[in-house]
This record gives sequence, C-alpha cells and structure tokens, in this order.
Amino acid sequence: MSLFNQNSAQILLTVFFIITYFVSVVEKLVDWKGTVAYYKDHFKNTFLLKLIPVLLIKVVVIEIVTLLFLFIGIYFLLSNGDFELAKTGLIFSAITLLVFLLGQRIAKDYPGAMNITVYFILNIIGIYLLT
Repeated sequence: MSLFNQNSAQILLTVFFIITYFVSVVEKLVDWKGTVAYYKDHFKNTFLLKLIPVLLIKVVVIEIVTLLFLFIGIYFLLSNGDFELAKTGLIFSAITLLVFLLGQRIAKDYPGAMNITVYFILNIIGIYLLT
C-alpha cells in the first residue's frame, strides 16, 4: 500500500494548512498597505491600533515558520511516512490560530472568532492523527 493511501487524512490536512497559510502570507505581502489599513480599521477601538504594523510583521513571521515546518513535514510524510515535522507544523499552526483568536476577541469580532474555531478543530484533529 502506498504512503498516500496509508496516510491520506494526515497528508490532506497538512496540505489544507499549507494552502491556508501560504495564501495568507502572500495576500499580506502583496497588498501590505491594504492589509495594514484593514487591520487598523478592524482594531480601531482597541489598544492594539498603534501596534498593527509591528504585530503584522510578527504574524507574517509566525505564519512563515509554520509554513516551513508544514512544507518540510509534508516532504518527510510523503517520502518515508515520518510524521514528526508535520506534527510540529500543526502545533505551530494551533498556536498561530490561538493568537488570531485572541485578536478577534480583543476586537470583539465574535463571528470572526467563531470562524477561527473551525480551523482550530481541524488543526487539533490533524495533530491527533499525526500522533
């Protein structure tokens, strides 16, 4: 049986998060000014407003680190069935999602926080499958 057939759920969940974070990073970098403007508006009534550019840089760095672990993890998962780096990538992803959740709660964007919960549940399932 091929590695894909043996580990299809783990591979598909890892690829899902690779796509999610890749698109997120590219969108932020391609339209940096628009992204900063969007988040300044989103957090306009919070103590985070003046910190948005610095926080966005940190978010992009965290997303890139997460992506690196996921990319390397999917390589090892596909080449020899080693789950460890993909699992580490999903752990970084879960931490990233918790940071996003905190931001949404601070902004009092409860529907946005609820949407992050869906990603978080999938993330935890992925970690479980890679354990």
